[in-house]
Amino acid sequence: MAQQQSSTPGGTAREERSGGERTASGGPDGESATDPDLGDLVMRVARSLRRRGAEAMAPWDLAPHQVRALRVVGHHEGIRPGGLAAHLRVAPRSVTDVVDALEQRGLLERHQDPGDRRATVLALTASGQRLVDETGAARRADAEAYFARLPERDRATLRRILSRLDDDN
Repeated sequence: MAQQQSSTPGGTAREERSGGERTASGGPDGESATDPDLGDLVMRVARSLRRRGAEAMAPWDLAPHQVRALRVVGHHEGIRPGGLAAHLRVAPRSVTDVVDALEQRGLLERHQDPGDRRATVLALTASGQRLVDETGAARRADAEAYFARLPERDRATLRRILSRLDDDN
């Protein structure tokens, strides 16, 4: 087994090579070089939740971005398409296709903006509101099932930490 000393910003780490595997000792909390960093772990969990969320929406034949669009319109009744695009963090032209598809399915409607006849505002239909309620319940139940493997105390800590990070944005 060959050993190699390398200098790192945090000090010296001893790397051991054996059969193609590489580990580093002496790092914080005994982390190995192959351990994912915090950002990687958060992204992996987010991808897993996104995949599970898409599967949970399958009974309604909706893509996650369509559900998000409906939720935003439900929370911001009378929002303009440009405002919806800003909430979804997409280009305004991209939101047009989403709105068109949801309108064709009878889930939302376009109306003339009462304050500016040249502008359009969006509103959920009764079917759209019902779908937001149903998909929201399904999404919450799926997330609850996902996080159920954590003790309540850990879930509360995770909720507090993520809320703090989210508030900082």
